[in-house]
Amino acid sequence: MRSKFLLVLLLGSVVFFSCRKEDPLVVDDISGLGGDTWTPTAIDKWLHDTLVIPYNIATKYKWDQSELDLNKNIVPPKEEKVIPVMRSVKRVWMEPYILQGGELFFKRYSPKLFVLAGSANWNMDGSITLGTAEGGRKIVLYLLNDFKNKTMAGYVPADSAVLKQMFHVIHHEFSHILDQTIRRPVEFDNVTKGFYTADWINTNDYAARQDGYVTAYALSSPGEDFAEMISIMLIEGKSGFDAIVNSITGSSVRGTTAAEAKAKLRQKESIVVNYFKQAWNIDFYTLQLRVRNAIVNEIY
Repeated sequence: MRSKFLLVLLLGSVVFFSCRKEDPLVVDDISGLGGDTWTPTAIDKWLHDTLVIPYNIATKYKWDQSELDLNKNIVPPKEEKVIPVMRSVKRVWMEPYILQGGELFFKRYSPKLFVLAGSANWNMDGSITLGTAEGGRKIVLYLLNDFKNKTMAGYVPADSAVLKQMFHVIHHEFSHILDQTIRRPVEFDNVTKGFYTADWINTNDYAARQDGYVTAYALSSPGEDFAEMISIMLIEGKSGFDAIVNSITGSSVRGTTAAEAKAKLRQKESIVVNYFKQAWNIDFYTLQLRVRNAIVNEIY
C-alpha cells in the first residue's frame, strides 16, 4: 500500500507557456529517459560506500520521472544537496535505529531505495506530499533543494523547519513499514475511535490535539495516527512531546475536555512504547533520546 505524508499549505498559481510555430524544437539531454550514459562521480562513490555497501540502500537523485508522479511538475535535487541530505538521513534515522535495534533488524526492514526530488509535490486540494513510501521498498523525499543544516553556509534557525519536516517524513514512513510488518495493537485504534475524518485538511494541529490527536494529519486514519505519534514523539523528544500535551487547554468543538485529550495522548504514547518493546524489543525512550540528540546536532 502506498502511504503519504501530507503537509498542508495553500497556494494558487498559474503558469503560462507559449512558443511560436516557427521556433525550432530544442531537445534537452535529460538523464533517465533512455539511451543516456554518465560517469560515476564523487557523489556516487560516497553513496555507494556509505549506504549501498553496508546497508544495500540505493539513492537515486538523477532525473527519472518514472519514480515520481507523472502528472506533477517536479524538479531534480541540486547535486550539492545530495550528500548533506543523505548524511543527515543516516545520522537522524539510520544510526539511532541501528544502535537501538541492531544491524540485522535495520537491514531486514529498512527500505532499499531513496528517491530524491528537489521540489514539492503539490496536490489538487492544496496540500503538499513531502514524502511517500511504497511497499516498504522505496521512500521518496521532496523539497530537498531547500535543505540546509547548521554546517552549511548561510544557515539560519528558520531553515530548521525544512529539516524537521524531512526527518518527520522519514520516521513517519518507516513507522508504516514497521506497522505493516507487525500490526499495531487494536487498542490504539479505539482510543479516539469515531473522530477520524477525511476532512483533516480543514483542521489545524492545535484543534486536533484538543481531541487527542498529535497532529491534524493524525485525524485521517488510525494508521496515520500511529505513524504520526511515533514520528512526532521521536523528532520532538520527550520534553517536546510533553510540551505538546501540556499545551492543550479548553474543550474541543466536539466536547472533549483538556483533561480527556491529554489522557488520550498519554494512552497512545503508552501503547507506542509497549509496541516497540513487545514487537521489536526496542526501548522507545532510548531511541527517542538518540533521535532527538541527532536532530539537535543537525539544527542547533
